[in-house]
Amino acid sequence: MIRDSEKIEKQVLQQITPTKKDRETLEKTIKELKDKVTEEIEKNDIPASIELVGSTAKDTYLTNSLDIDLFLIFPASISREHLQEMGLSIGQYILEKKEECFAEHPYIRGYFKGYKTEIVPCYKIESASQKLSAVDRTPLHTKYVKEHLAEKQKNEVRLFKQFLKGIDCYGAEAEVEGFSGYLCEILVLKYGSFQNLLLHVQHWHYGKQLSLNTGTFPRFDTPLIFIDPVDNERNVSSALSKEKFNLFVKACKEYIKKPRITFFFPNKIKPWPLDKIRNETKTREFIGVKIKKPDIIAENLYPQVRKAMRSVIDLCVKYDFPIMDSFFHINDNSIYIILLPEKSKLSKTMFHMGPPVDLKSNADDFIKKWVNNPRTIKKPFEKDKRLYAEIEREYVEIKKLLKEQIKNLSLGKHIDLIVQKDFTILEHQDLFKENLCTLWTGYLDKKMPWER
Repeated sequence: MIRDSEKIEKQVLQQITPTKKDRETLEKTIKELKDKVTEEIEKNDIPASIELVGSTAKDTYLTNSLDIDLFLIFPASISREHLQEMGLSIGQYILEKKEECFAEHPYIRGYFKGYKTEIVPCYKIESASQKLSAVDRTPLHTKYVKEHLAEKQKNEVRLFKQFLKGIDCYGAEAEVEGFSGYLCEILVLKYGSFQNLLLHVQHWHYGKQLSLNTGTFPRFDTPLIFIDPVDNERNVSSALSKEKFNLFVKACKEYIKKPRITFFFPNKIKPWPLDKIRNETKTREFIGVKIKKPDIIAENLYPQVRKAMRSVIDLCVKYDFPIMDSFFHINDNSIYIILLPEKSKLSKTMFHMGPPVDLKSNADDFIKKWVNNPRTIKKPFEKDKRLYAEIEREYVEIKKLLKEQIKNLSLGKHIDLIVQKDFTILEHQDLFKENLCTLWTGYLDKKMPWER
């Protein structure tokens, strides 16, 4: 299988490694960007130097996916307020299609000459112990990788990044909850090559701890722990979710067993016809909540959607509608939270369990609450030395529960505002529309990205 994998990896590298022309175009663009930024710095007497960071600086970028990350480095004597103000003004002036983002403090993301570009202000530090914000470490990360990553390992990083992209695990942003570019680089430094890394990953379990330095390090309750070689207090893999960790380990095992080009370049999902989707789901009864998508960046949106889904599930469980499965989908205009409850309708009454009878104070409170309650069908009674009462359920149908209670939940700052004005409860039949066929196909066929 090694021969098969070598052939595939060579083919992948031909597609993702920048050509001489690619490099020349990028270098020219970076020089133009630096010149423009320098001109603004000098013109406005801004006390900052500039530094290229990230994959373009480390030469680990993929030709089909790269960002230009330019940092404006200020002395520690500058206030946070002035750092933000000056950093944002330069980004706003130079970049096109720009948006203000936030990572401890604001920065500007946009385009320069067609390249995705970020202009980020930070403080100049010599070691991580001096950091005033998390982004201050980034130039140290760039320096570390440039000093330690061998020339031949740059393509190993490229292979690893494309592998992660293919299995939808690349990116530490909230939308993906996967591996950052820096984590990819230090993993290759740890194991030497893409192949050796995958061979080791097969044996990983939740809580795997790695480091490039020796010593005793803090523990973190995350699927993977990789201690930052420039900051021993930081876990580089803190953004990695349990779901993506498990997917990664599974993909490594599968690739070692049977290498395929589709691990790197998966086929797109071919949507099933609606009739097939309806037929596959006829024994289950899904319900959904459709909410207008707020106009915020993905880094703020995805944590709120995950919080909203957890809150909705907790509500359902509280009212005796256990949820067997759940997922969400976001398109250009809407958020869909889709649930599979054990039952969508319950009996009108339920036996409500109270305290043991020998806990007299608690027992008295239970009797007092339910003896004449308008919801009581059968007054408190003793069974097996414990009190019970038969009561009417507050909600018999999950649809009514969601419709009446969702506005009272904490779903996330921006989603809360929208839900107060408008949302739609989608019953089973309402969830199967042409625009959701790809979503349902991916959910129902259960194929891994490389199996399509």
